[in-house]
Amino acid sequence: MPAWTTASDGIVVAVRVTPRASRETFAPGTPEHFTARLTAPPVDGAANAALIPLIAKAFGVAKGSVSIISGDTARVKRLHIPGDPQALAEIARRLYEAAP
Repeated sequence: MPAWTTASDGIVVAVRVTPRASRETFAPGTPEHFTARLTAPPVDGAANAALIPLIAKAFGVAKGSVSIISGDTARVKRLHIPGDPQALAEIARRLYEAAP
């Protein structure tokens, strides 16, 4: 499955999370997922709570609108980002093109 797919009401992105990183980053990973490095530990949902605002900022949407739809306790998570599917897919594409 690709790193993102369009849905009727937004996009779904796959993100591989690395908790307890030295700084927070959101970047391209492999063709199957983005990569998020989080300073939060993977305890009591802290990493998931830190992931939501990072994704929201990258895609320019409200934090409250981003939701984890699968992988709540796994490293690879799928998140739903509501909005214009084409515009969000374009943002995802630009994030991948900006990679070094």
